[in-house]
Amino acid sequence: MPSRKQRRRRQKDRRHEYEYVYVDDEGHELEAPPEPERPGRRDRATKNGKEAKGGQKRGDRPAREYRPPSWNRALKRSLLFLPLFFIVFSLVNKHAAISSRVIASLGYSVLFIPLTYVMDRTAYRSYLRRSGQDPGGKRR
Repeated sequence: MPSRKQRRRRQKDRRHEYEYVYVDDEGHELEAPPEPERPGRRDRATKNGKEAKGGQKRGDRPAREYRPPSWNRALKRSLLFLPLFFIVFSLVNKHAAISSRVIASLGYSVLFIPLTYVMDRTAYRSYLRRSGQDPGGKRR
C-alpha cells in the first residue's frame, strides 16, 4: 500500500499533467484543435466588471513611503516597549524583586532606542536606493 506522501504525489501528478490526446480513425495522434474564446470572461485587471483604480493591476501597488529616521520616533517606540519588557521579565523571573525587573526593563528600553534608529535608517536608505534617489554618502 502506498504511503500518504506517495498518494499525494500521485494525485498531484494527475492534477497537473492531465492532457487530451486526439487520435484519428487510423490511430495517428493529431494536434489539439484551437480553443474558442469564451465570451463573458473578465480580464484579471478588472474587478466585478469595473476597471481597477488608476489602471493598476492587482499586484501593482505603490511602494511604501518611508520617513527619514528620527531619534524622537525611536524614543517613543522604546517607551511603548517598556511595559512589554517589564511583563516579559516578570514572567521569566517571577521570584526576582520588582526593582530588579524595573531596572532590567529600563536597561533594555535604553538599548532599544539606537537599535530602532539603526533599523529605521537602514530601511530608509534602502527605500531611497530603490526609488532612485541619492541615499547620501558616509560622513567622514
